[in-house]
Amino acid sequence: MIALAHIDHAAAAAAVGLSLRPTELLIFGDARDSTPLMELVQTIGIDLPLRALTWQDEAGVTWLSYTDPNWMAKRHGLPSEVVPAVSILFAALNQMARSAATST
Repeated sequence: MIALAHIDHAAAAAAVGLSLRPTELLIFGDARDSTPLMELVQTIGIDLPLRALTWQDEAGVTWLSYTDPNWMAKRHGLPSEVVPAVSILFAALNQMARSAATST
């Protein structure tokens, strides 16, 4: 997977005179993984490429949030034969989340 975009919501807020705790969106993916899913059910493109949100809560704790690919599969009615591909996406997200959580 490659990073496709990075959006700093806090910087955008600051640019218009508003305050927001650190909040960043990372958009990432690989067309080799997502295109076959969109060929089956094109509406899944609204949820692809994958996204992860890092944000800081009121206590200063940083969180990483993302949508479960299995939920996306159900939402768009992907056929059961692609469940292994969706499981691979979920495993990749979990691995990236673990790596991000242990990086300092």
